Amino acid sequence: MDIGLLWHDSSGKELARKVNQAARRYRERFGEPPDVCYVHPAQLPDGDCQVGDIRVRSSQRILPHHFWLGLEKGAR
Repeated sequence: MDIGLLWHDSSGKELARKVNQAARRYRERFGEPPDVCYVHPAQLPDGDCQVGDIRVRSSQRILPHHFWLGLEKGAR
């Protein structure tokens, strides 16, 4: 990912709702939907998942309650 949006949400909402809200902001800002979202591994106890068209992956580099959204390199 070359460009992304870092989103923070420490509310008690479910993961899918948080990802969808962040994705909405990404679309507003960049004019196209993201296809990947990185989160802290604690937010994905069962491993990577899919939220709509967005692949949600874990990364130790992401702080808890943060979401890094963008377009996967090589996907386009």
